[in-house]
Amino acid sequence: MGATFLAPLSFQRAHAEEKASSENDEGSLGGLLSLFDPNEKTKSGRILPKVYLKNAREVVKNLRESLKEDSKDSAKFRRSADSAKESIKDFMRNWTGQKSVTSEDSYAALVRAIRLLADFYSKKGPTAALSEDIKSKVMDDLNSAEAAL
Repeated sequence: MGATFLAPLSFQRAHAEEKASSENDEGSLGGLLSLFDPNEKTKSGRILPKVYLKNAREVVKNLRESLKEDSKDSAKFRRSADSAKESIKDFMRNWTGQKSVTSEDSYAALVRAIRLLADFYSKKGPTAALSEDIKSKVMDDLNSAEAAL
């Protein structure tokens, strides 16, 4: 009776191990295929171009770092501001008008943040210090964009 009881358990264990091995093989293949896939699934489940996600994440990272820099240390501030400016230029050059991303929340939030900065600097001049109100609004937009990525 003991052997008959154990036989189904052995079969179930062997079947489970085989299934896990098969899933692991598919996972490895899926990982390899995802390297060549030009798209990526976001946290929200949307499928977007990897290049867009990379550009958008760079803008968020560089702009956030720039906003956190102390404007009194002008050399360090300039370096981070220049890095943010380049990221923004790349982002706008590559994605303005691209139908694949213009309806995305992350795109709208980044464009809002960029426009806020552009409006501020066009009115106050390129060397003006950002007000806390503008910084806060830009950071909110960056947080919204990051959450959507």
